[in-house]
Amino acid sequence: MNRTTHPPDRRPVLGREGAATAVPSPARAAPRRRRRPSQQWAAWGFLTPVTLYLVLFYAYPLYRNIDLSLRNYTVRSFVQGNAPFTGLANYRTVFDDPTFAPALLHTVVFTAVCLFFQYAIGLALAVFFNQNFRLSATLRALFLVPWLLPLIVSASTWSWMLNSDSGVVNTALHAVGIAPVNWLTSPTWSLASVIIANIWIGVPFNLVVLYSGLQSIPASLCEAAALDGAGAWRRFWSITFPLLRPVSAITLLLGLVYTLKVFDIIWIMTKGGPADSSTTFATWSYQLGFGNLLPAFGPGAAVGNLLVVAALVFGLVYLRVQRKQYAS
Repeated sequence: MNRTTHPPDRRPVLGREGAATAVPSPARAAPRRRRRPSQQWAAWGFLTPVTLYLVLFYAYPLYRNIDLSLRNYTVRSFVQGNAPFTGLANYRTVFDDPTFAPALLHTVVFTAVCLFFQYAIGLALAVFFNQNFRLSATLRALFLVPWLLPLIVSASTWSWMLNSDSGVVNTALHAVGIAPVNWLTSPTWSLASVIIANIWIGVPFNLVVLYSGLQSIPASLCEAAALDGAGAWRRFWSITFPLLRPVSAITLLLGLVYTLKVFDIIWIMTKGGPADSSTTFATWSYQLGFGNLLPAFGPGAAVGNLLVVAALVFGLVYLRVQRKQYAS
């Protein structure tokens, strides 16, 4: 039986003298090599703990918080789980509450002021320690102490220091002829007191992250600029600060998320008072959900969800800015 063979596919191509020469068609791409079953099981083995952690400690609590904000929960229904669905009624209750506007203002002021001074002081200290002088490592380690202390210890220490009667701060003010200040019991100074304490706690984090960012900048760039006659201030604004922008962005984003949810410091020092003068969304959410004899779980969860939405919005803005920078 005769077998018919087909010649390989050849396409005519004009040569130098115009004669047609046959060129074989390109070979087909080789199929992808499939992963071995052992490799797939290993990949799933590494992903499973992370997935379980995210579901149990992030996704499920977030789902429960959203469910709380959409139902009329009481203590009995919270235990039995038969709370009626109310939709956005809890959010309308929060927006109509007279505490909403002051709490929103205090949250914005607290977050903005803390972020600015934490970043500014942390950047100044990072530039200072980047000089690598003697005892630089020892001093950096000492600056980490506020960050390593438990928040309850830090807040209690600041409460003692700012005490109106026996505090160290008022004692120092009295020594220089300044009248004592009611730091924690005056509506004028209560918010400033918790801001000062939170700045002190957050500076070491900015110092560590920004210092690591400065270490990644090549020293040759600043040396070349110095040879060209650029001063220290000019080198910082034209070279160091622009190259530090990606690290600064992630530092501010993490600081924003942390500052939005600050509760321990405010609650230990002032409990949001006096007269709600230092109440933020974090402390207000706790007061609604757990600070009364008749807890309002729904409105408290709604206030907490507002904080989650704010952090999510800023996170999306950060991702969009980063995408534009990489695209350019």
